[in-house]
Amino acid sequence: MSVQDVFELGIRGVLFFLPAYIANSSALIFKGRIPMDFGRTFIDGKPILGSGKTFRGFFMGIIVGTLTGVLIRIPPSLSFLISLGALVGDLIGAFVKRRLSMRPGDPAPVLDQFDFILGATILSKSWMHLDPRSIIIVMALTPLIHLVSNYVAFLVGIKKVPW
Repeated sequence: MSVQDVFELGIRGVLFFLPAYIANSSALIFKGRIPMDFGRTFIDGKPILGSGKTFRGFFMGIIVGTLTGVLIRIPPSLSFLISLGALVGDLIGAFVKRRLSMRPGDPAPVLDQFDFILGATILSKSWMHLDPRSIIIVMALTPLIHLVSNYVAFLVGIKKVPW
């Protein structure tokens, strides 16, 4: 496989998952006031999801992610599934972080980079739409994309920390 082949597979993969990246970051941008767990705790006494996971952020993330997909010619239903999967994956990641006594915003290497992309992969059944090599390339690129996007969000004041 040539460098050009890898590049093309990577571009296809990143474009396919663009709604997931956008949905995940839009949830942060749009925030909200009402936490999805209503401030309740789990049986372990720790927050279920934490105050950072809000209804407004969740639904706006889905809307913006879906619209992004439609704009780049991904069918609306598939764009919706990619976006929904990303945000459900992120919620699962938040649930796991709370079980580990991690606060919202605390870095969780690997989990932070892959929870949303794994959710998008599963819900969209990406393997039915993409060459599996594209998915592998996206998985390899996601930590770098995550690092850069978090740093930019920090620089523009959306995030309080650069991770």
